[in-house]
Amino acid sequence: MNQSSTGSRLLHGAFVLGLAAIISKIIGAFQKIPLQNLGGDGVFGIYNTVYPFYMLIITVAAAGLPVAVSKFVAEQNALGRPEEGRRIIRLSSMLLGGIGLVLALLMYTGAPLIGKWIGNGSVVTSIRAASMALLFIPVMTGLRGYFQGLQKMVPTAVSQVVEQTVRVAVMIVLLLWLMGRDASLETIAAGAMIGSVAGGFAGLVTMLGYVYHHRRKNGERLAVMQGAKTAEQVEKTKEHRSGGSSLLSEERRSNGEWVRTLLIYAIPVCLGSLAVPLMNLVDTFTVPRLLRREGLDELQSMVSFGIYNRGLPLVQLVTMLATSLSVLFIPAMAEARLKGGPEAVRQQAGLALRWFWLIGLAASAGLAVLAEPINRMLYGDAAGTEALRYMALTAAGSTVSIIAAALLQGLGAVRAPAFSMLAAAGVKALLNVMLVPALGISGAALAGAVAYMLAAGLNVALLARLVALRPAPGAVLAKPALVIAAMSLAAAGMAWAAEAVLGGIGIAADRRLAAMGVSLLGIASGSAVFLLVAARTGLLTAAELAAVPKLGPLLTKLLRRLRVLR
Repeated sequence: MNQSSTGSRLLHGAFVLGLAAIISKIIGAFQKIPLQNLGGDGVFGIYNTVYPFYMLIITVAAAGLPVAVSKFVAEQNALGRPEEGRRIIRLSSMLLGGIGLVLALLMYTGAPLIGKWIGNGSVVTSIRAASMALLFIPVMTGLRGYFQGLQKMVPTAVSQVVEQTVRVAVMIVLLLWLMGRDASLETIAAGAMIGSVAGGFAGLVTMLGYVYHHRRKNGERLAVMQGAKTAEQVEKTKEHRSGGSSLLSEERRSNGEWVRTLLIYAIPVCLGSLAVPLMNLVDTFTVPRLLRREGLDELQSMVSFGIYNRGLPLVQLVTMLATSLSVLFIPAMAEARLKGGPEAVRQQAGLALRWFWLIGLAASAGLAVLAEPINRMLYGDAAGTEALRYMALTAAGSTVSIIAAALLQGLGAVRAPAFSMLAAAGVKALLNVMLVPALGISGAALAGAVAYMLAAGLNVALLARLVALRPAPGAVLAKPALVIAAMSLAAAGMAWAAEAVLGGIGIAADRRLAAMGVSLLGIASGSAVFLLVAARTGLLTAAELAAVPKLGPLLTKLLRRLRVLR
């Protein structure tokens, strides 16, 4: 395998999916932030009580099979058998459609019971509204998995942006309409959930358009390829069979065999993908109840829970980036194992962990340092700033946990991330019970940071053992600590200076527009220092930076002129 070619392709795919994830989450910020600003913390609390349960069901319906599709499509194409990849997506689409329909019916009819479990009847309408999205999203994610297996990331990226755009547009329109009619808090929150249904439908239509275009563009060429294998491909198949693998064989599988193979791989992957929604669901079932035990009534507990969740959209920007890019590494790891051997696997695993350890640390530190001005900028006041700081710490652990789980799944170790997730969820629940009575919502945020770091540690330890990864302590701890410390000082210093200047000209720093200026200046300053120090310490290399499309060559030239890039 050509390592430089593979690395460049990975970086290009990472750039495409990463940009789409950032754009999608920025658009998504215009969903949750207006929801809180216009509907208040009560509506925000109801929405964020239902949303983790909705995401858990979506994960059960759609997380495992798309990953399995991307892996097996990548392997079949590596062996020169694209017709099997097309058969895989046909079978998986039917399976995903059936699973989505059954779960939608169960979620709709079971909404009152779920409301009793949560301990709040105001969530029933929102749960029923959210159930409709299950008719569209599972099939959409399966189609994304097919293109990811082909190493085509643009369809996934475009559909993500379309899904989020439609979702936010519909939510805002319904939010304004329902508030104009003086609707109840429960109805307004349900209207926000309808946005997810509309977004899922739009995303599915987008992916179907890509499928149609792909078939028309590649139909003739693929027809010629059917049944034909070059001598090199036959030899690869023989070599692979001699290694004892039963997942890829030269004989054609029946539809039933493929369905069983997909499910055997998908179910453990699905369990491993439940980390983030299950962790949030632990909060849904524990934090409001614990707050009510401390004397808050039903509405007050929802308001407090809404304040607790203020930091969630910001942390989810990072975890969404990691989740989006994780689908890139699963087929890439499968292909590396097939073609490149242990060294290719080790190189890709080390590269991915280094990227996302830095990204997670930078996000955690930056959000913690700038928590107060960011809180004022987005939500108009500083309520829950301490909890937001603790929640910021979850970005590092959750990011590394997601990427390490994807790498393990690409290597075939699909059960381990599920056990890590279960252990982390158990620790989260235990710490909530211990810390929420003493620290309130800040205790729940701190519990999340600890639990995510545990999941990350377990996944990374197993990955390092499987691929014989032995990173230098300096690259893992010392250099990142130096980079993050410099970045944090720069962000905090710029924020302090900006507040001082604003105060000097008579503008209070707690005003929303002033807080926006302080936040953006702090983010810009911290980002610039992060880039400079990461390049100077060698954590960011010239080859990696130059491989990033469009922006990479410009940054490489600039950093070389500054003599900080090695």
